[in-house]
Amino acid sequence: MSVVFNFIYVFIIISCNVVAQSHPDQFLQCIESHNSNSISKVIYTPKNTSYTSKFLSSIQNIRFISPSMPKPSYIVTPVTESQIQAAVICSKANRLQIRVRCGGHDYEGLSYSSKVPFVLIDLINLRSIKIDTKNRVAWVQGGVLIGNLSYQIAKISPNLAFPAGLCPTVGVGGHFSGGGYGTLFRKYGLAADNVLDARIVNVNGQILDRKSMGEDLFWAIRGGGAASFGVITSWKIKLVEVPDIVTVFTINKTLEQNATDLVHRWQQIAYKFDRDLFVRILITRVNHTVQASFNSVFLGKIDKLVPLMQESFPELGLVREDCMERKWIEAILYFSDLPFGSSLDDLTKRNPNPRTYYKAKSDFVKDPIPKFALEKLWEFFKEDEAKDAQLILAPYGGRMSEISESEIPFPHRRGNLYEIQHLVYWDKEENKESQKYINWIRRLYKYITPFVSKNPRAAYLNYRDLDLGINNIEGNTSYAKASVWGNKYFKNNFKRLVQVKTKVDPSNFFRNEQSIPIFLS
Repeated sequence: MSVVFNFIYVFIIISCNVVAQSHPDQFLQCIESHNSNSISKVIYTPKNTSYTSKFLSSIQNIRFISPSMPKPSYIVTPVTESQIQAAVICSKANRLQIRVRCGGHDYEGLSYSSKVPFVLIDLINLRSIKIDTKNRVAWVQGGVLIGNLSYQIAKISPNLAFPAGLCPTVGVGGHFSGGGYGTLFRKYGLAADNVLDARIVNVNGQILDRKSMGEDLFWAIRGGGAASFGVITSWKIKLVEVPDIVTVFTINKTLEQNATDLVHRWQQIAYKFDRDLFVRILITRVNHTVQASFNSVFLGKIDKLVPLMQESFPELGLVREDCMERKWIEAILYFSDLPFGSSLDDLTKRNPNPRTYYKAKSDFVKDPIPKFALEKLWEFFKEDEAKDAQLILAPYGGRMSEISESEIPFPHRRGNLYEIQHLVYWDKEENKESQKYINWIRRLYKYITPFVSKNPRAAYLNYRDLDLGINNIEGNTSYAKASVWGNKYFKNNFKRLVQVKTKVDPSNFFRNEQSIPIFLS
């Protein structure tokens, strides 16, 4: 993997020297005139020796760092809100688009690429976390990673947490603004459900909080994707309670060990489990067979979990020896994708893992998939392209069934049994090789169509998928065209998102291939 990455790195250094720039002198003059706070120290152009390293620093999917990939005319790594204001004002004045990057996990690379001249605002330096344990809230800047957020909360209080996701290198900006799944979402809802306030730089370069932005815009940025509306500099979040000790377990079952029956049964009951119990399933290929890994955390001790599982899911056969008691922060490390033997300190690192190529899709399931359909689904995992493929099944129910579909833009609530994330990984950069794997996941996605949600076939914004449709980023996109993908992500909330967008950004300045469009007059 490192050989492949270094090979790409060399070619990007060469290609970065030919990035097209739009009126470079005017942009730099503009931004310096609007902000004298050492802003020149946080702006990088292709002429800077550190430009390439800054550009590559947060890219997680190396499918999007090929030499032909469009690069930013400028990279801005602000340390103050005023520098973001200047970047927005001057990008707009010089007809440069803006892309905002937090952790670099955008599944389609939209947070750091564009086919038209653009400025990349990388929030990597905005990493402040201010925790108020008395009121159980925290202010978190946009460049914070969720692993470090959990680590810092745990350092101050082992009984406080935030219901964020499992991958520690994901940035809070995209995670919060798209929804934000985690192991606590059956107990406390999504990350976005627990956002109390935010600070945003709008299209006019103004800094607004919840009161000044108004409830419509505040509604939109909690699940509707903040990149359509401005640049979020920080978030105020509500912390939640966790016990001193939690219990984790992983039970692996192959097809030969009755995995199909167990997955089929899980579909019927997991959403009804006690909300303190989270049991997801990871489907992978292991030693020429398919394996279902039942991966769980319980907000309590082993003595309470074992009888609960024997009552709720006796077919799995959980016994005490399968379980491990941990502190909450240790459970987060257990669920992370960090290598075996990683320490708690590794939760704070930006890029602890080798990067790879991948493509993802998502689905929501409202009725159990029949056993015969599961058996045919496993056949896909016998193909060469599925060597490192994975399905992640996340159970619904609990708090997720109690929150209204319109409470925030994220609409996927009551009626869903579980959500599926489809993933395929590979480690070669040739276009033909990549296309094989992308075609594989598209075929799997097509196969499963009859067994997932319909009208619309729903999808999750944070698992962004351009196969669902794209905007015209060089101009305006019609509501009808955008609704093809918009209804999948947001269902009936899409129209309200377009109304908010039209009001707060009528020129459609903040846009990308799947940003919220404006109503055309």
